[in-house]
Amino acid sequence: MANAKSRGCVLGAVAAASYGLNPLFTLPLYGAGMGVDSVLFYRYLLAAAMLGALMLVRRQSFAVRRRDLVPLAVMGLLFSFSSLFLFESYNHMDAGIASTILFLYPVLVAVIMAVGFHEKVSRITMLSILLAFTGIAMLYKGGGEPLSFLGVALVFLSSLCYAVYIVGVNRSSLRGLPTEKLTFYALLFGLSVYVVRLRFCADLQAIPTPGLWINAVSLALFPTIVSLVTMAAAIRAIGSTPTAILGALEPLTALFFGVVVFGERLTLRIVLGVVLILVAVTLIIAGRSLHIPFPHLRFRRAR
Repeated sequence: MANAKSRGCVLGAVAAASYGLNPLFTLPLYGAGMGVDSVLFYRYLLAAAMLGALMLVRRQSFAVRRRDLVPLAVMGLLFSFSSLFLFESYNHMDAGIASTILFLYPVLVAVIMAVGFHEKVSRITMLSILLAFTGIAMLYKGGGEPLSFLGVALVFLSSLCYAVYIVGVNRSSLRGLPTEKLTFYALLFGLSVYVVRLRFCADLQAIPTPGLWINAVSLALFPTIVSLVTMAAAIRAIGSTPTAILGALEPLTALFFGVVVFGERLTLRIVLGVVLILVAVTLIIAGRSLHIPFPHLRFRRAR
């Protein structure tokens, strides 16, 4: 039993850390002159192909009900716009800070459920919201100069799109869909956003060098496939809540590589802002029941 729990903790850490690798593989592609739409086109195309291959190996069905097609399309668009806003924010602010603000989505889910579905707001939720926005305020001037307002707005929209995606899945017929199938179709429908934005691939940029293909493949592999598979295994081993709390490694990983590899700023004020956001999200996770379809989490109240 102890070995299973240790293995589950390791898998949960790997899942969260791998999702935090987005900036590590994205920023070199930007540095080579590639635009956001082209980078995300390759990410979604390659990830869908990898996930489809994984489903074939596992002999999982691709069949969906006709009534699920429209909800899948809507969720895929939300999923895609969340990526688009996040990756665009990397052009306006440090990627580590952007990934930290993105991690607010459980807090935004709580707000949406309270406003849109009249769910009771607990004192823990109110405290979490206060801590989260205090953390953002500290990050906003964390490096001695204000962050780009456009960058903060873009990553906030990214987090909001993902929060709406989560609520949409929970409140629709898609809730019972297997994680891999849901994500596969979200990727396919999401890919259409970049096909259209690239004028049906007329404006698609080629990946400049063979070495950068490693970045493109890794971007599809680690934050998507590896994160998905290890997250599901961690939930089976240790449960949903511990796995979700380990998700705090996601922004910390992005922040680490941002500072070490890309020379992004790290001040005491930024550290305090990050800590406040992580505490806020952990309180939300520990205190509510929430089904996260990607990575696949089902947050339950601790017993």
